[in-house]
Amino acid sequence: MKAVRFTNWKTFPELKDIEKPTPGPGEVLLKVAGAGACHSDVAVFSDYDADFPVARMMQPEFTLGHENSGWVEEVGEGVTGFTKGDAYLVYGPIGCGHCAACSRGQDTYCDNVATMPYLASGLGRDGGMAEYLVVPARNLVPLGDADPIDAAPLSDAGLTPYHAIKLALPKLAGGGKTALVIGLGGLGQVAVQILRAITGATVIATDMKPEAMAEAEHNGAVTVPGGEGQVERIRDLTGGKGVDAVFDFVGVKPTIETAQQVVARRGRITIVGIAGGEVSWSFYSNPYEAELTNTYWGTIEELYEVAELYRNGQIKPEVTRYAMADALQAYHDLHDGKLSGRAVVVPHQA
Repeated sequence: MKAVRFTNWKTFPELKDIEKPTPGPGEVLLKVAGAGACHSDVAVFSDYDADFPVARMMQPEFTLGHENSGWVEEVGEGVTGFTKGDAYLVYGPIGCGHCAACSRGQDTYCDNVATMPYLASGLGRDGGMAEYLVVPARNLVPLGDADPIDAAPLSDAGLTPYHAIKLALPKLAGGGKTALVIGLGGLGQVAVQILRAITGATVIATDMKPEAMAEAEHNGAVTVPGGEGQVERIRDLTGGKGVDAVFDFVGVKPTIETAQQVVARRGRITIVGIAGGEVSWSFYSNPYEAELTNTYWGTIEELYEVAELYRNGQIKPEVTRYAMADALQAYHDLHDGKLSGRAVVVPHQA
């Protein structure tokens, strides 16, 4: 079968022919419906090297793709309750399965991560940029009759903002609350939709790209362009008190500093973007009792909730589809900033 393979550090991936996998005990073989191309994939093959902190768990070579959906093709020994042809979303993280974190469905924070051979499907273990994918049965979330191709990015681009927003819900409870989304790429656009779907907050969104802000406006956000006067305009929209919950989907120094300047007293800043920005903090640099935190991915229980929002038509990622033969072009377009939403490779599309 065809697969997009990460072959070495600082090396662009290759489209190769590999053996079709076979599900082992407790596993399910999926016929891949869609596989999302994520900036994290680009970081793996473009930015990281063997000295990266978790490089041990992402040793080449393996198949990329950690945002996956597919149809049940075959089940392994001991697996019951699945029907061939049914559509599922794949929860990417894979922990030990028996620690406290994994027991609550939060494999991202597995207590035994140091002993695991990989981080997730597509991050150390073969992922979904292929015609077929093997995953643990416990990592499958049913999609019912919903389109599985456009759903594929939700396993990260939907789950990651949903987890960050859900943790911040206490800050958004009640009338007159505001939320700010910084960075309107794939995750930021879905974040706007999630905030509109599950909170009553006024959603403010900011970006440097006019077309990205236009899409956010279409989804119900009030937009403020980046650049001079950005902080003042955002604070004006809150009546001067500041934003109750800020979600930074970029994570560079200027965006984090913007978040610090606009957050309200007792508000919350969540850094979701992993650009590695560093800022200073002192007693006087942030409003009193304002929280500054970060999050990583989410739980499988939350992915069930994301899938429900998708089935109900409350969220829908913007998707550009690529055939398997064009999968490498999807990564080129992502790397070059030519995509406003998510690239999804459709392996069984001509």
